[in-house]
Amino acid sequence: MELIYELSRPGRCAARLPECSVPPAKAKIPARLKRATPAALPEVSELDVVRHYTNLSRRNFSVDTHFYPLGSCTMKYNPKVNEQMARLDGFCQLHPLLPQLRNGGILTQGALRLIYETERLLAEITGMAEMTMQPMAGAHGELTGVMLMAAYHKKKGNRKKRILIPDSAHGTNPASAAIAGYSVTTIPSNSQGEMDAAALKRELTDDVAGVMLTSPNTVGLFERSLRDVVALVHSVDGLLYYDGANLNAFVGRVRPGDLGFDVVHLNLHKTFSTPHGGGGPGAGAVGVVDRLKPFLPVSRVVKRDDGTYALDYGAPDSIGYIAPFYGNFSVIVRAYTYLRMLGADGLREASDYAVLNANYIRAKLKDEFDVAYDRVCMHECVFSAARQAEHGVHAIDIAKALLDRGYHAPTVYFPLIVKEALMIEPTESESKETIDAFIEAMRGIARLSRENPQALHDAPVTTPVGRLDEVAAAKDIILTAG
Repeated sequence: MELIYELSRPGRCAARLPECSVPPAKAKIPARLKRATPAALPEVSELDVVRHYTNLSRRNFSVDTHFYPLGSCTMKYNPKVNEQMARLDGFCQLHPLLPQLRNGGILTQGALRLIYETERLLAEITGMAEMTMQPMAGAHGELTGVMLMAAYHKKKGNRKKRILIPDSAHGTNPASAAIAGYSVTTIPSNSQGEMDAAALKRELTDDVAGVMLTSPNTVGLFERSLRDVVALVHSVDGLLYYDGANLNAFVGRVRPGDLGFDVVHLNLHKTFSTPHGGGGPGAGAVGVVDRLKPFLPVSRVVKRDDGTYALDYGAPDSIGYIAPFYGNFSVIVRAYTYLRMLGADGLREASDYAVLNANYIRAKLKDEFDVAYDRVCMHECVFSAARQAEHGVHAIDIAKALLDRGYHAPTVYFPLIVKEALMIEPTESESKETIDAFIEAMRGIARLSRENPQALHDAPVTTPVGRLDEVAAAKDIILTAG
């Protein structure tokens, strides 16, 4: 496929504009802001542009074109009606600075109501007292959650310095805790893939602000000692933070608030629509129990006695704004649509199928790949390619070989506590036929690792770009063209 610059021909253009019929503007761009020479943009026809980008898009992997079993990222297909709702003129053409009530403020009432109702639905699902929709990504929600914890301890005069995080947590948890001003202590996993309760007890002193838990954890397992953990942390006036990146396994079955968590962040773009491939957009809604409500970010959407909706800034203990306006509103619209369409029964059924599909893959592949922890998992299963590594084939080779077979690779080398990790999350959206075909592809790769390892070292051979020298790319990074 030629680059668009290679298609370029001097003088060719996609549109011809009539001569300007109004006097040119007097304002000029300062010379210091102008290029010394004009930008070398390609000169192509409209048809060249359309074909180039259409053909380029067909080379991409996406949820709409391929099975995407990316562990812990919940890259599931979502109904197109969610996209249609986000594109409604009343939503996508709405400016965040329009008045709430006066002078045409009726235009914003639908948006404010949608935010308010989404918060109430998510509060019910998670067992929290209140939610904020401001955080604009999962990690942003993590940071917001830890900031709320810090504000709570500061208000009480607690001298808390540390956050405890298990080694099976999501990788952004330590960064969020550090940015919020805490030092991080890692709690190791036990032989069952759960947080080591004895190690937790040793570290749980009065200077601990709280524990950040991913549940199910990143090996796809439920922490069976969770009630004991909650009691221990609360005994030192610590707080329990729930990383909701894996909530797709729990929706309709378990509420984090009922388990004893004090702060919850949700990835709306994972569990409730808008798969987050390509880096965004996201929404990391955060929920809290009653005693943390005063610290939530402003502004808050409130429902007045007359049934109208408005923004409330009256929160003296608030941590303030953590995002412009009201977060990624279009993602909230998609999540609201998803929640209302599925309802309680549909959400519960989605979780059931997510867990069923993961356990089906675990059972079908455990004779070819080592299972990290061979017990019933939740929405994702984690294998190890240690057996294949004996033949010189590593997790990265398996990932590349899957591309040749029409499947996006699962997460590899994470979680770090599993050697040669392969983390697979099928989601509830995939059919048995698709999952069976993926299983056969994995079994074929396992056989090839024994019979012809070099074929896997050469993969991928069918993609536009073949195997790259990753070591050389890391050492010699080229950030500019030419």
